[in-house]
Amino acid sequence: MAILQKHGKNSCPDLASIQENPADNIGQAGSQKKWAESSQNWTRPVARIWTVVLLLGTCLLYCARVAMPICAVSMAERFSWSKRETGMVLGSFFWGYCFTQVLGGYVSDRVGGEKVLLLSAAAWGAMTAFTPILAHFCSQPIVSMTISRFLMGLLQGVHYPSLASLCSQKVVESERGFLISTVGSGSYLGTLVIGGVGSLMLDLYGWESVFYVSGLLSVLWAYCMWKYLLKGEGPIITLESLGSAGTQSKLSKRNWLRLFRQPAVCAVIITHLCTASTFFTLLSWLPTFFKDTFPDAKGCVFNVIPWFVAIPSSLFSGCLSDHLISQGFDTASVRKLMQFFSMGVSSVFTLFLCGTTTFPTAVAFVSATMGLTTFSHSGVSVNVQDLAPSCAGALFGVMNTCGAFTGVIMVYFSGYLIEATGSWASVFGLITVVNLLGLGTFLSFAEARRVDIDLAKGRYHSIHI
Repeated sequence: MAILQKHGKNSCPDLASIQENPADNIGQAGSQKKWAESSQNWTRPVARIWTVVLLLGTCLLYCARVAMPICAVSMAERFSWSKRETGMVLGSFFWGYCFTQVLGGYVSDRVGGEKVLLLSAAAWGAMTAFTPILAHFCSQPIVSMTISRFLMGLLQGVHYPSLASLCSQKVVESERGFLISTVGSGSYLGTLVIGGVGSLMLDLYGWESVFYVSGLLSVLWAYCMWKYLLKGEGPIITLESLGSAGTQSKLSKRNWLRLFRQPAVCAVIITHLCTASTFFTLLSWLPTFFKDTFPDAKGCVFNVIPWFVAIPSSLFSGCLSDHLISQGFDTASVRKLMQFFSMGVSSVFTLFLCGTTTFPTAVAFVSATMGLTTFSHSGVSVNVQDLAPSCAGALFGVMNTCGAFTGVIMVYFSGYLIEATGSWASVFGLITVVNLLGLGTFLSFAEARRVDIDLAKGRYHSIHI
């Protein structure tokens, strides 16, 4: 098993005794079987198939997510929404998105991330397809659209924690970077697809077509995943499966408290919080920066080129990190190197934007910044699976929830800085400071050894939640 081989390198006597007497060390009846099942990794061909499927699923996730922003202007004209009402509809997605991160990871860790991904995709795909119907047949479209966007956030909030859980359970350590970075690039691909094709459909067939097509394609993806990858097995999630570790509940609480006292765990949470905050800020304010600084600039240029750069950059970071690990480099050092490019080198190009005077230079610096930012897919995003594969989904949910909340706060604070100082340099300086804070924390405390195992008592306990 890949996990045991990894710890074998550290010459841990407790793990050696596990291999000799697994039943004595694991403890309760049935735990040995559960551990064996959770350690069955995908073969490389199977992993490649899942990588493509999950990439497509993430692409469709963003197509459905960005459909509303793409159609917001047309819908506002159709239903006579004010700017404030439009903002309320768009912002309601965020609140739902925050609330299901930890829950999605919790359920995925217990029953399998693939089941949660399947059920959620079918649900948010159907919700997207029914959006025009809800808008036309509800007497108060502003109410129905606000509620539907909130529900979309709830349903899509489980996606990334489920991916983290699935990857930690099924993918060997030396191949996780490629899978996560490849699947993560689906977000950029989806943004490009819905921005290009969605805008075309909007002009030719009306805003309703954008929701119908993206929603039905998402439902079709969920069906194909169920039919061909899960072989038609029902994604049944029972209360028994969620509460199967009831006899270990007290141990679980102690282990979770011990987990959050680990410096490496605190480091990934703080670093992800900083990464998400700066990414949300750039994503939200860069279009305004270009419009203010270069009024004659074409939106199709600065809204597209950085994402075209981000896709191959994300794929390259995954290949590079997996190659370095397979060549024998220390896993923790590789994760730190990837995060250095993501938060350290990218901050250099962010600072260059303070003195930018030409549009092509600004586009180049922004493209470099966004491209290097994707290296975090092979850094902090996958490091959580190194630290706690038995509860990676729930732990990633905690990270993503913190990142989403602080991201919105930083977006609002950046707007305040722009109004107070009248300079974009203050925003780019803030982004750099936050990046360096997260990078310094990660370089100082990040590790790659498992911390969800209690070795102090000479026993092998995975954290069950």
